[in-house]
Amino acid sequence: MSTSAVPSVLFVCVHNAGRSQMAAAFLTHLGADRVQVRSAGSAPADTVNPAVVEAMAEVGIDISAETPKVLTAKAVQSSDVVITMGCGDACPYFPGKRYLDWQLEDPAGQGVAAVRPIRDEIEQRIRGLLAELDIEPAA
Repeated sequence: MSTSAVPSVLFVCVHNAGRSQMAAAFLTHLGADRVQVRSAGSAPADTVNPAVVEAMAEVGIDISAETPKVLTAKAVQSSDVVITMGCGDACPYFPGKRYLDWQLEDPAGQGVAAVRPIRDEIEQRIRGLLAELDIEPAA
């Protein structure tokens, strides 16, 4: 971790339209102001996957205003933890950062029924990450 009081986490997937958006939303929701959250994609889509927006709304998290963002070296350098979700070699590597790779099914092109189990797995992984960061999840 950096010497900053608030850890910073970056979620990266290719299109920044599904998995990384859900992970960022869960960490923002559960980590409140005790963690800085970013998400980005190596080849960002134009919009967030509508099935992902719907699945997150079902658990009370509104990501309808989010937009996919391009991955930059600065975003990686500014983060303590970088969690990749299928972007492979497109993610830049900087020494001293903690890198995790979460193998998750891609929700692209799937309906909300198929997105729900991915969403639920991401939530569990976020809760585990919060425990590793010694941050109590918000109620």
